[in-house]
Amino acid sequence: MARNVSEKDLLRWSESLSGIARTGLGFTENLYERERFEEILKVAADIRVEAARFSDQPSSDGGAPGADQLVQEWLSNVGEGVAGYVTPKVAIGAVVGNEKAELLLIKRADSGAWLYPTGWADVGYSASEIAVKEVEEETGILVDPVRLIAVLDGLRLGFTRVPLYSLVFHCRFLGGDLNPHPLECSDVGWFSEDALPSPLIGAQLWRSHVFSALRGEPVGILFDEPRVPQWRVEESEFSSQGEPRDR
Repeated sequence: MARNVSEKDLLRWSESLSGIARTGLGFTENLYERERFEEILKVAADIRVEAARFSDQPSSDGGAPGADQLVQEWLSNVGEGVAGYVTPKVAIGAVVGNEKAELLLIKRADSGAWLYPTGWADVGYSASEIAVKEVEEETGILVDPVRLIAVLDGLRLGFTRVPLYSLVFHCRFLGGDLNPHPLECSDVGWFSEDALPSPLIGAQLWRSHVFSALRGEPVGILFDEPRVPQWRVEESEFSSQGEPRDR
């Protein structure tokens, strides 16, 4: 069945081409090869700009720069050798429930969209420590990590325009009062599954899995199925209920 190309497709293609080109620039000293990789960067930037033209869903990052600016940003981040090997960034998310099995959500100041507390993985912290830190910093709530419940490709699932893997922890509520971070959050609150706020990033992908965990039901680790073919989002990456599969 024919399917229109989506913003997510364009973003993934753009970032994949950009990653290939920047990695190539980090490992080659051949002038001819460098010129070809820089041309690939220009194509990737054009694709990224085109994706931004019809974006209609909230993202956790800011607006889109122009093609020339993108190329310069990418080139400025090229390293040499292993340091130049482009990989996804790592973000840590935390799903926290209260005694009513309501989910703690923040309204992001940058996009105006709602999501569970999440942030970049800082050097010097373990992943679970980041989960604790992000929840307290963004909401004022104290938590204890219970277990890892999801590993998701944020770019593939539309969470962000930045290539990242999101590690999501189920955390136990310990106490504290709701107090949104003045710069990162414009609001914070507890929400039941049948009264979630809008716009809510990626809810159709994680809602059932997350609320099952909050109710104490046994859940596996949610992850993205391998795509066939890789460069299109096909029905094979979803279960028969339309949810990503968990193991």
